[in-house]
Amino acid sequence: MRYAGRPGVSRLRTEVDKVGSPVAVTAHKRNMVQTVEIDQGRPMNFIDAYIQKTQQALSKIPSKQLCETILLLFKAWKSGSQVFIFGNGGSASTASHMANDLSKATIVPGKPRMRVIALTDNISMITAWANDAAYEDIFKEQLENLLQPGDVIVAISAGGNSPNVLRAIEFARQQGAVTIGWTGLSGGRLKDAVDHCVQAPTDDVGMVESIHLVLDHLITVELRMCIQTGREPSVNGRSQREKGKNARRPRVVSLAAGRGA
Repeated sequence: MRYAGRPGVSRLRTEVDKVGSPVAVTAHKRNMVQTVEIDQGRPMNFIDAYIQKTQQALSKIPSKQLCETILLLFKAWKSGSQVFIFGNGGSASTASHMANDLSKATIVPGKPRMRVIALTDNISMITAWANDAAYEDIFKEQLENLLQPGDVIVAISAGGNSPNVLRAIEFARQQGAVTIGWTGLSGGRLKDAVDHCVQAPTDDVGMVESIHLVLDHLITVELRMCIQTGREPSVNGRSQREKGKNARRPRVVSLAAGRGA
């Protein structure tokens, strides 16, 4: 494939949309982005197409699933139970990010604080168990020290088949913990291994991880409102999105877990 655009363009990227969206080639040089039509398809900027796909995937997640997640976390706060979050790679980053948000951005003066731990943050502990036992045990062994019945687990895995995540979930259920899984793609084994699953409906791993971060921020904002008012989120009622254009406008607040976060 040859590119007949401006000379000096050093990088060429092709994005093929698997679900039938236009195929576009974007040439990048400094801050310039060009879109070139190929295969007689309608030209669309790669950035616009990616954002559109992400929005479509987000809109397919049932609001009830998110309300159920918020309710489980609210009950954990109310009972003083701990929340443990973990995952691998990009999901490990999301676990740390979510632990930060739930711990700090849900604080309401005069109210108890949430007790949240990311099992991805103690590098010495992780490498010790990986080296001395097996990488599959890095989360499960940490839970053996800390987990109590009624605690909440949030396991994040884009594909849903990470052995260390599944082993930790198995142990948590045996100990009477409440298990939540965040996944994508087909859901993998995690989908059926947890009490409650939220699945990002896309086969793009990067997009799954992006959606998980959006859900983290959404849930954190709503959870803080629930803590502030002392009212549980409604799971059975229809969401603003599902009520349609006649619904009242939702409340919007700013989420800032830290400067520059």
